Amino acid sequence: MTARYCSLAQQPVPAFAPGLAAERLGALMSGRRMWVNGTVLHYHFFTGESDASVIPVPGAGGTRRVSWVGGGDQRDVVRDCFREWAGLGIGVSFAEVADRSEAELRIGFQQGDGSWSAVGRDALFAGLNERTMNFGWDLTAPGERATALHEIGHALGMQHEHQSPFAGIHWDDEAVYADLAGPPNHWSRDRTFFNVLRKLDPAEVNGSVWDPQSVMEYPFAAGLILEPEQFRGGVHPPGALSPLDKEFVLRWYPPLDAPRPPALVPFRSVALSLGPGEQADFTVEPRETREYTVGTFGESDSVVVVFEERDGEPRFLAGRDDGGTPRNATIGARLVKGRRYFVRVRLYSGWGSGETAVMCW
Repeated sequence: MTARYCSLAQQPVPAFAPGLAAERLGALMSGRRMWVNGTVLHYHFFTGESDASVIPVPGAGGTRRVSWVGGGDQRDVVRDCFREWAGLGIGVSFAEVADRSEAELRIGFQQGDGSWSAVGRDALFAGLNERTMNFGWDLTAPGERATALHEIGHALGMQHEHQSPFAGIHWDDEAVYADLAGPPNHWSRDRTFFNVLRKLDPAEVNGSVWDPQSVMEYPFAAGLILEPEQFRGGVHPPGALSPLDKEFVLRWYPPLDAPRPPALVPFRSVALSLGPGEQADFTVEPRETREYTVGTFGESDSVVVVFEERDGEPRFLAGRDDGGTPRNATIGARLVKGRRYFVRVRLYSGWGSGETAVMCW
C-alpha cells in the first residue's frame, strides 16, 4: 500500500544577480531558508470557527467550508514532536502562542489537503491568516507521528532526503507517476516531479551524503527505484530522527552559550570574523528611546535580525537579508530605553576583502 506523502507547494526559484561566483552562490542556496540561531519559533494552532478553507464541491457547482481545526489529540502529537526536536539541545526553540499575530508558524489540520509545511524562513511570506503547516490525516494512527517530525524538519529548513543529488537514485519514472496518481495521494505529474523526481541543488540538501534513515526520507514501495540495486525492494525509514538528522540540525543551530552576548554600543563598530554559516550575537540596551539603525559593513552576504526581549524571551522585531546583492543589510527600528534587544548577524559568505563589521547608530 502506498504511503501518504508530504506535499510541498512549488515556490518561485530565487533570482540572484547573474555572475555570482559558484562558492558565493552555493552559500546563498544553502542558507537562504535557515533561521538565525537563537530564534524562538512561536507556533499557533487554528481554533476558531472561521479558520477554514472554502473549496468547490465536485458536480454540485457550489462550495463548502473545510475546517483547519484539529482535535486535542492531534495537537498533542505535534506539541510532543516540537519537544523532541528541541530536546536535541538546538539553539532554536519553540513556544506555543494563542495569538496568531505572534506566531511565525501557523498550523492547520485540514483533512484531504495533504501534509505540508513552508520550508524555514519561507513561512515569513505567508499571510497572517494563512497556514504555514498543515496535517491532512490522523497523526495518532500507527506510524504517523513521523509526519509531524517531518513537517517540523521542513519548518527548520530541511529538505526531502530522497531528492538529494548524492543519493544516486535512478527512478522508474512512469512507475512513480502511476503510483502517486492513485490513492491515497492522487497527485498530478507536476506535484510528483516536484516532490519526488526533481533533484535538488547540492547546496540545498541536508548533508553531503544520502541518509535513507532520515525522518525527511519518504518510504517507497518495491518497484519504484531501479538503482542503487539494494533499494529495488523499497526504502523503509524508521520514522524517527536519525543520527544524521541530529547532526545536521545541530550544525546549523548549535546550542547557545549561557553567557550574555557582548554589548553593541551605539556608534562603535564591531569587526566580524565569521566563516560561512557562522553567526555573531550582541545585546543592545539603549540609553534613550529613539529610532536606531543597525547595519553591516564590508563585502559580505549576511542576514541581520533584531529581537526585543519580552518576558525573558526574544521576539522578532525586524530583519534584513542582503544575500546576493551589492548592498549591506540595514535595519531601522524604534528601540525603547530600559528594554533589552538582541542583534544576530549570520554570514552566508564573505567576498572581496572579506572584512565585515556591524554597528548600531
